[in-house]
Amino acid sequence: MDVDLVQIPVTVTDPWDRPVTNLRLDSFRLYEDDIEQKITSIQVEDGPVSVGFILDASSSMKTRMAPSIAAIKLFLETTDPGDEFFLIRFNDRPTLVTGLTRESKEILDDLPSVRAEGWTALLDAICFGVQELKGAKNKRKALFVLSDGGDNSSRYTESEVRSLVRESDLQLYAVGLFERPRFLAKLAADTGGEALWVHKLKSLPEAIERISRSLRDHYVLGYSSNNSRTDGKYRRIRIELLPSMLRNPLNIVWRRGYYAPAK
Repeated sequence: MDVDLVQIPVTVTDPWDRPVTNLRLDSFRLYEDDIEQKITSIQVEDGPVSVGFILDASSSMKTRMAPSIAAIKLFLETTDPGDEFFLIRFNDRPTLVTGLTRESKEILDDLPSVRAEGWTALLDAICFGVQELKGAKNKRKALFVLSDGGDNSSRYTESEVRSLVRESDLQLYAVGLFERPRFLAKLAADTGGEALWVHKLKSLPEAIERISRSLRDHYVLGYSSNNSRTDGKYRRIRIELLPSMLRNPLNIVWRRGYYAPAK
């Protein structure tokens, strides 16, 4: 394996939010810091995933706890063989409720014990989730955050969390219940994930289905950067589809960058 290969996850959907998985390598153009790069590999990933659920259990979620738990249950209905999960709840601080497991029943059994109380340490919980994912066995890793997006108790700052997430090989997905998760939306965009705002409970199953499809049906584009400097700096990625691919409007989401190796 080429250790210098940069791999960027990319999700393409049609106007009805259905995955488009029949594109070829030459359908894409990839730019690193506005300099076009030669894409050398493309694959559609469909293997098992490791997912960490980050569940807001602060007092502001009292009226939203039931739909949040329902969202996790809906997601677990889409599991494939080899998938693994863990559950972190957070209020004043994050707590690991269920460690990494391939048995979704363990998550389902532990969910009823979660109660909403206390302050909100969202940023600390995301950092905790990133650390837990380091022990995951599957190549594909994701955090799934359910929260109203607020924070009033974390030790970490937004800039620290954003840097940590950018450095990690994961995708972040989030559902904001009745609130627009602005910071979570930034993290999702950075990683090629997605943040959805659900303001009606009847829309929740559709949102969970959309996240599950996005996580499981995406491309990975590989290239070797023209920039050989080992300066540890963040490099921004831009991906475009060829104009010929845009006869029908397609939506494209990708990981927005990565940190270069450091000396």
